Amino acid sequence: MILVTGGVKSGKSSFALKLSEEYNKKAFLATGVPFDEEMKKRIEKHKAERGNDFDTYEEPINVPDTLNSIADKYDVIVFECVTTYLGNLYYYAVNIDNYLDKLLESFKNVKCELIIVTNEVGWGVIPENELARKYVETLGKLNSKIANISDQVYLVVSGIGVRIK
Repeated sequence: MILVTGGVKSGKSSFALKLSEEYNKKAFLATGVPFDEEMKKRIEKHKAERGNDFDTYEEPINVPDTLNSIADKYDVIVFECVTTYLGNLYYYAVNIDNYLDKLLESFKNVKCELIIVTNEVGWGVIPENELARKYVETLGKLNSKIANISDQVYLVVSGIGVRIK
């Protein structure tokens, strides 16, 4: 399992795709929901970047179930991304702790290489509202848990991936 982390627009997605190049049978698990025009454009850009090399699964909430259902069918799965997934859980007002526990458990069932993309969001200004502070704290703790169980962790800065584990 490989975790790819970094700031917004730092090149994480491109780096994750580059890591997946050596594999034949590829899946892409996308969590983005086109809530607005900007997000629609972002999703289309990501689709164009990965081309037809991947079987794509779009799932905003039931990521653990999707991972469990495809865990043994591919050489590599790129999961893009934890940051958006957590935002979806908050947006849809589900039991976040329950879903995150299931997510971490589902990682154990994946029989192929799993490349997980996430963001480092706690390096900036402390958010002004309680919900945003809770989101940043939850994501930071989740990233730490994922990094702990990952075989490799890369920090992407200015498009350059630096292995930190």
